[in-house]
Amino acid sequence: MNFVLVQPTYFSTIAQYVAIAKSDQIIFEIEDNFQKQTYRNRCYINTANGKQLLNVPIQHKKGIKQKTKDVKIDYKDNWRKQHLKSLKTAYSSSPFFEFYIDDLLPLFEKKHTYLLDLNIESHLLIMDALQLDIPFKKSKNYITKTEYLDLRHLAIDKNKTAYNLERYIQVFDQNNGFISNLSILDLLFMEGPNALNYLENQNLIF
Repeated sequence: MNFVLVQPTYFSTIAQYVAIAKSDQIIFEIEDNFQKQTYRNRCYINTANGKQLLNVPIQHKKGIKQKTKDVKIDYKDNWRKQHLKSLKTAYSSSPFFEFYIDDLLPLFEKKHTYLLDLNIESHLLIMDALQLDIPFKKSKNYITKTEYLDLRHLAIDKNKTAYNLERYIQVFDQNNGFISNLSILDLLFMEGPNALNYLENQNLIF
């Protein structure tokens, strides 16, 4: 059995879904301490101006470390409206935007209290879109030593590993060239039902 240990992140990177697509079961690490500037609460999309950050604001507790499972979302600003507007602006002309957007809308209409719940729901939406049925479970304690394929580092935004993903056509190729390892949403809106085939054909060394 191929078990993969990952962080529950917000519309995760393509590299993370390459690993997930080839796994038999997913273990989400939720007992770790939350780290800022990671994919736990952010993703990147492709726009006319290049790579754009979508960030989910969280409630910070000064001087107190929070576990990933305890982090609450901050709704002072209407980030859901901003994210949805950014996605529409970036991908409305993509081949499969209309095919998937109606399934994504409920996520942006719901007011999740916890970041973890938002991330798990975003994951389930993507798995449904990919037509992948891979079970997952959440860690009960922080995992130190493990026989699982430990890919928790994929959540680190500052991870400079250049994953050699195959090129696929992107909306703004003429402006930006190919931008690798964006949010899975980029691949989904561009490749549609072929997205799973793309993920399974990637030979990444993690």
